[in-house]
Amino acid sequence: MSSTINLYPLSNFTFSTKENQPEEDPSVSARLQRLQNNYEDYGMRRTVEGVLIVHDHGHPHILMLQIANAFFKLPGDYLKPGEDEYEGLKRLLDEKLAPPGEAMLETVENDWEVGDCLAQWWRPNFETFMYPFVPAHITKPKECKKLFIVQMPEKKVLAVPKNMKLLAIPLFELYDNAARYGPQLSAIPHLLSRYNFIYQ
Repeated sequence: MSSTINLYPLSNFTFSTKENQPEEDPSVSARLQRLQNNYEDYGMRRTVEGVLIVHDHGHPHILMLQIANAFFKLPGDYLKPGEDEYEGLKRLLDEKLAPPGEAMLETVENDWEVGDCLAQWWRPNFETFMYPFVPAHITKPKECKKLFIVQMPEKKVLAVPKNMKLLAIPLFELYDNAARYGPQLSAIPHLLSRYNFIYQ
């Protein structure tokens, strides 16, 4: 893969809304409990998330979903058992961001261009902590989360569920800001430092 990424201006993208997509779990503890139940049935959970980059005022911005005015996350979620990572991420991006009806049309051929895997994070136990490595004493991690770069097209209509906001967060805001965004999101500027951005 090329180490160059074309970035298009935020103003090229049209944002609309669609029906609410309630979170499956009302709390962190409920999410961890469901992870444990699913682990017993299917083994390690595989999660994929997309890093969608645009530019505004000549600086790269990452598109993130904000839930309940507090919690930031990248678009994506966990894969079905046996599902391909790339196809699964495209499906999840459609679920989160495709305009209503478009996700149902097979003819649209979801045009998400999924690129390099930027990072892998591992959840060793049924706890909130994830690490960018598998701790030495862990033989069966409970979840593996992969972040993939997603090359945005020149123009696109994105539909955001009404209970979420889609925000463009500048890299300088994420950098070294684990207190607000957590270790995974605040690491993204480091992960992107090997790419050359071409501002279109």
